[in-house]
Amino acid sequence: NFMADKLIISFNEYTKIVEQLAIQIHKSYKPTVLVGIMRGAAPIIDILSRIFKLPIAYIVIQSYSGKGQEDQQDYGPTKKFIKEVKTACLWKKKSSTFEPDFCPVRLDSDPWIVQPFEHYEEVRVEDLIKKHQGS
Repeated sequence: NFMADKLIISFNEYTKIVEQLAIQIHKSYKPTVLVGIMRGAAPIIDILSRIFKLPIAYIVIQSYSGKGQEDQQDYGPTKKFIKEVKTACLWKKKSSTFEPDFCPVRLDSDPWIVQPFEHYEEVRVEDLIKKHQGS
């Protein structure tokens, strides 16, 4: 069953993999700006920008709704400074045909990757108020 298995990632594992990605990038490439696809890339790009001391930008798409959001920004002045684009990800699933330039973890299956912050999708602020009463 395609992507039936789950790979649950802890915060410690997650940051370790992001650090491995930083090392991989540093060994062979000197980026000038980091661009992440929201929302999944947000924590990765935040960490990498702090490590590399680089500016960041984000692209927003709605991947799971099946409906994209067209980008309304004008990149005219910025485009002329872009000389090269490299791609990176934390995990490459077995059936993925895309080959990223940088990827610290290559999986031998196609699990659903549960990142350490995904549980917040199910959390309501009212739940947090109850959880933290008296603290």
